[in-house]
Amino acid sequence: MEEIGKISSLPINRFTVHGAYLALSNGDEILLPKRYLAGEEKEGQEIEVFIYTDSEDRPVAVTEKPLALLDEFGVMEVKEITPIGAFVDWGLGKDLFVPKSEMTPGMTVGDKYLIKVCLDHKTDRLIGVAKYADFIYTDTRGYQEGQEVEALVFDATDLGYKVLLEQRFEGLLYKNEVFRPISIGDTVRVFVKKVREDGKLDLQLNPLGKQKYDEGAEIITAKLKAKGFIPLHDKSEPEEIKKEFGMSKKHFKKSIGQLYKKNLIIISEKGITWLGSD
Repeated sequence: MEEIGKISSLPINRFTVHGAYLALSNGDEILLPKRYLAGEEKEGQEIEVFIYTDSEDRPVAVTEKPLALLDEFGVMEVKEITPIGAFVDWGLGKDLFVPKSEMTPGMTVGDKYLIKVCLDHKTDRLIGVAKYADFIYTDTRGYQEGQEVEALVFDATDLGYKVLLEQRFEGLLYKNEVFRPISIGDTVRVFVKKVREDGKLDLQLNPLGKQKYDEGAEIITAKLKAKGFIPLHDKSEPEEIKKEFGMSKKHFKKSIGQLYKKNLIIISEKGITWLGSD
């Protein structure tokens, strides 16, 4: 069935007491259970659905969308671990099964992992694969320093946060360069700091160079416009600055320096006062 694991727009063939039967590309039908119908649908109307197998391994259509489609990655929480594998929450009524052979060592109930949705060709069922490294590309020559990219945070280590870019590249945000809260499963905007020889990418949350400090000045300006005064200055403790603005002390000092040169703020021993217009 070519539609399994994908989002498809399928026409309604007929209605029964159990729901609506939708027409598949191969001429077969698939049930969209009654609970997914609004009651106003008509025969011939196309419905956008996701197709997978239910708890009895029967193909079924649902209007819910999972965290990841076939051949995509998603960050999923482990709900149960059994002798034959793990079950992870991927946003649908039935959890996704990760066979024991596709689990990573130490998987724990309640923790989140990067999982790829794959098709088991022996059973025609969707399964999860936690051994993500098998699918990561190492040719990152297409990236450039300073490039802005969207990233999925999928792991935290002593060194920093591992992220996935474009469903196929791995990058790292160093912990000592992260100045705002980040959680596993977050999607964040990042900037390429370095393209490494091993094919991985060093990343950072703030833009590089002057653009970075321009953005920092914008963050400070917005808060000062709202408050008028903030009891922080260039001698304040790094943790206080991080808590208020989500940036390093160096970043903060450079940014307020820009505002000071433009005569938009006054810096005193008590803090920063906004002078600019609203």
